[in-house]
Amino acid sequence: MGFIREPKGIDFIIQSEPLTEKEKKEISQFIADYKANKKQTESKKTANKRKKQHS
Repeated sequence: MGFIREPKGIDFIIQSEPLTEKEKKEISQFIADYKANKKQTESKKTANKRKKQHS
């Protein structure tokens, strides 16, 4: 696999704007909510597996 060369006049380097404090807080809250919901669904899955194994 080789390197991709940039065509003349086109720059592949993308520089995004820094996040605002509000955006940082929203992203952090979303991640926290996602992790909390993920733990709940994982505990339900393991409980269901245990029930199936004992049946």
